[in-house]
Amino acid sequence: MRKETAPKASVKPAAKPGKPAAKTPRHKSPLPRQIRIIGGQWKRTRLAVADKPGLRPTPDRVRETLFNWLASLAGAGGGELPGWHCIDAFAGTGALGLEAASRGAVSVILCEQDADLVAQLQAIKGKLDAPALRVERGNGVTAVERAPACSLHAVFLDPPFEQAALYEPALRAAARALHADGAVYLEAPRRWTDDELAPLGLVGFRYLKAGAVHAHLLRRSTVAAA
Repeated sequence: MRKETAPKASVKPAAKPGKPAAKTPRHKSPLPRQIRIIGGQWKRTRLAVADKPGLRPTPDRVRETLFNWLASLAGAGGGELPGWHCIDAFAGTGALGLEAASRGAVSVILCEQDADLVAQLQAIKGKLDAPALRVERGNGVTAVERAPACSLHAVFLDPPFEQAALYEPALRAAARALHADGAVYLEAPRRWTDDELAPLGLVGFRYLKAGAVHAHLLRRSTVAAA
């Protein structure tokens, strides 16, 4: 019977005299993220925002296109939204609602569930000295459902992509709350068809795709408007 022998322990060579031992590399803290307001009174203002898993600020190019679309509905020059009432129902960083307020909207509700993000939005409101902004902590669908019928010119819906169950109730509530001249902005991981939107009282008006983002601008359907 063969006798088993224990393996020899490996010995690391000692550091050479005069040379310090190698240090274990430290994990670098992530750089703070920023959003940039594109137009209006706070144009080019950069704001630091939290870097949280799943947080997806709407890309600059998409926001620029979206607010050009909205300004054409508002009938105002310079990309402005004078007199508009808006809600950013799943605010996150607040990029959409802040852009609307910068462009002259008279009231913008920023609704968010995460306590840290709510505190950040409150701090941004104070920094910008923006009385048109109202920050609320709560459920985005409920916030839209509470809005009076036909009272909102812009409803921004950008729920977490993985929470698919939020889309239909949010869209249904938005159609009821939407002003006849207003629009719903929907950001989703796929394109929504008119066949899916019709039972909710909405119809596609504009659409673009940027990477994984499917950006829709929706209007009230003829049936819903009637």
